[in-house]
Amino acid sequence: MSRSDQDHHGADGHHHEHSGEPDWKHNGVRVIKGDSLDSNTAQTPGMFRQAAINHARVGAQKIWAGTVTIHPDAKTGVHHHGELESVIYVVSGKARMRWGNKLEYVAEAGPGDFIFVPPYVPHQEINADPDEPLQCVLVRSDNEAVVVNIDNVDPVEKPETVYWVDPIHKHP
Repeated sequence: MSRSDQDHHGADGHHHEHSGEPDWKHNGVRVIKGDSLDSNTAQTPGMFRQAAINHARVGAQKIWAGTVTIHPDAKTGVHHHGELESVIYVVSGKARMRWGNKLEYVAEAGPGDFIFVPPYVPHQEINADPDEPLQCVLVRSDNEAVVVNIDNVDPVEKPETVYWVDPIHKHP
């Protein structure tokens, strides 16, 4: 970087205004086009995840947002996401969530519905449609992918057709 570039960008390479004001043009609102999402995320058989908002892409410090497409009839094992909060917006398809210490609670969501998953809640995510994919937008309260698998709960709906197995979701 040339000296004149450093005058405008600073030694750290970030653009700084001379007045000490933040440079909102370069460090403000960002639009992430739907056709430019990043599939370089943890992928799981049975689902296709793409990041829109994360630290690497936009410098987000406290959230992760992206899309997930879940194959027909796919089910996770029982898990929770530690202290993270998650919000799932159903774009198309039929989602079923089971939760509780023995997955004794169940709810379904369809297009236009939101699902909130509080911290530490044991749950299982299910595409309730055996024929159509489930398409969702996912927002998490941190950039870290936290998944804690719970092995001592026998899921009511066993992951049978497609297992979501990766370094985060272990084989049931």
